[in-house]
Parts: sequence; C-alpha cells; structure tokens
Amino acid sequence: MLFVVSGPSGCGKSTIIHHVMRDLRNVQFSVSYTTRPRRPSEQDGRDYHFVTKPEFERMIARRQFVEWAEVHGHYYGTSKKEIAQKAKAGDLVLDIDIQGARQIKSRPVRAVFVFVLPPMFDELKRRLKERGEDKPEVIGQRLMHAKKEIRHYVLFDYVVINNKLDRAVLELESIILGGRCRLDVRKPQIKEILKSFR
Repeated sequence: MLFVVSGPSGCGKSTIIHHVMRDLRNVQFSVSYTTRPRRPSEQDGRDYHFVTKPEFERMIARRQFVEWAEVHGHYYGTSKKEIAQKAKAGDLVLDIDIQGARQIKSRPVRAVFVFVLPPMFDELKRRLKERGEDKPEVIGQRLMHAKKEIRHYVLFDYVVINNKLDRAVLELESIILGGRCRLDVRKPQIKEILKSFR
C-alpha cells in the first residue's frame, strides 16, 4: 500500500516517518529527488537524491517522475522507478509536498493520503527557526506558503496533528496498520483461509 504523507515545511512529517520506519516492519521510504542544496544533517540517497537542475529537467523530459513540483524555487519529485522497486517489499511511505500529493491523487493509484498539521502557527515558526538549517528569508517564505498549504487538509484521508511526537508517530503507525487490514489488501490471505474451511 502507498501512504502519501504531506504537510507544510516544519510540521515534523520527516521526523514522524523516521520513527515509524524504526518501529514498523515492511515499511519502505521513497527517497525523492531535489535540486535544493543539501542541509548539514542530510545524507544523499537517504534523505533525498540531490541532483542538479539540468539533471532534474532531463528526468522530467524522460517522464521518469510519478509526480514533481517546484517548491520554494527548487524542484522536488518522486521517481517511478523508486516506487516500482520499493513497493514490492511492503508498504511504501512518500514524504512529499502538497502539489505532489495532489498529482498522485489525480492518478488511478491506490493510496492513503495523510496530512500532518502543526498544533499552532507560532509552534511551526519556532520549529523552523530552531532547526537552524535555513536562512531567515527562506523561513519567511516557508511560513508564507504554510498559511496557504494548511487549507488543503480537506483533500486528505487522515489528519495527524503533531503536537506531541509520540502521539503523532502512534497515529501514523495506526493508519498504516489499519491500511494493511483493508479488505482489498487482505483478499489473497482471506482466500487461503477460506480454502481451509472447505
């Protein structure tokens, strides 16, 4: 099952996903491509595939992305190859922006959409500043975008409010585990069980 996790920058979606990956088995993380500079805490291939703008544009021309968008002056995208390879190993979690989530939602893809909200605007502002990885003008840009982005929560299946990290992690884990129990997902197992009752 594909789980699309989105929300404004600084809401904590990457941190929540990191904890979920540690706690749950058979959950893969889709590493997006981006043209933005790597932050000191980030590792190429783990957090993002960091590429140049011309390289990203070549991938667009070759239709290698299932979704892509320009956000805060940089490209971000999810490659079709990444999804195809990792989806075979279990549930797949995408950490993408709202534009990307809307693109995936418009396609005939079976997915669960989760929106992460910060508890308050001031808390989001504090988190972005304390992260210490962006210049003040970039933080201002992200906060301005957040005011628009939070209105898109209505497009999602679930909303996780990241007030307390442990609670937010538990909520996302519950959504993933619940997704595994859906009738359409369990049909192959059910068929085997029913055979044993004949």
